Amino acid sequence: MNLISIPALQDNYIWLLDDQQGTVIIVDPGEAAPVLTALQHHQLTPTAILLTHHHHDHVGGVNEILQHYPQVALYGPQETAAKFRQITLKQGDEITLGQQHYRIFDVPGHTSGHIAYYSAPYLFCGDTMFSAGCGRLFEGTARQMYESFQQLTALPKDTLICCAHEYTLANLKFARSILPDDRDIETHEQQVQAIRKKGVPSVPTTLEKEHKINVFLRCHDTDLQTKLGFVLPVSEPWQVFARLRERKDSY
Repeated sequence: MNLISIPALQDNYIWLLDDQQGTVIIVDPGEAAPVLTALQHHQLTPTAILLTHHHHDHVGGVNEILQHYPQVALYGPQETAAKFRQITLKQGDEITLGQQHYRIFDVPGHTSGHIAYYSAPYLFCGDTMFSAGCGRLFEGTARQMYESFQQLTALPKDTLICCAHEYTLANLKFARSILPDDRDIETHEQQVQAIRKKGVPSVPTTLEKEHKINVFLRCHDTDLQTKLGFVLPVSEPWQVFARLRERKDSY
């Protein structure tokens, strides 16, 4: 398999997963033009589009792509069913596309009906987990997002986090404001600064790396809890997640 990231809009990534046999799946096409260009350039034929949630910057290109490739199957959560004729997916569903078998997770938080697609080692998680961060809580709650993270963090450590935005440096800057002496965060920030200067995407990242540099995955860390002003012991780690998200919202 060959993973292709397509920069789109202001800071989005659209993902193509190429089976190296001429066919490809498309994940969260926020706009059509760069996808159509990439398909032509790589001489690929799409077989399916996977949607994680209903926001326009993730679905805005669907109709135009389908006009060019009407045979493409469209998959998405219940919350996108009002916009498109699709195959609707939910927690526990499994689909096979070409050589890839996908497990579906409900991951509410960013939106109430957000889903993620996992086919080892690829995790297409939309705006749920970012490198060094998490999505804003537009419709769901901090507790829901924390529980969504717990599902994703249980995946194998070599899982590739294929998130939908280039937010890594901003997330690492926030993490350093909370844990200024953390060497893993500092080192990764330097590495990402170097590759972004070259125009190289900072994602996908691995779940193993995220356990080291993503503060939203460290809610059980007593040092982090203390930095956030909690009195130990903390009985509800989701409350740590909630305070982190509140701090990030106003950072």
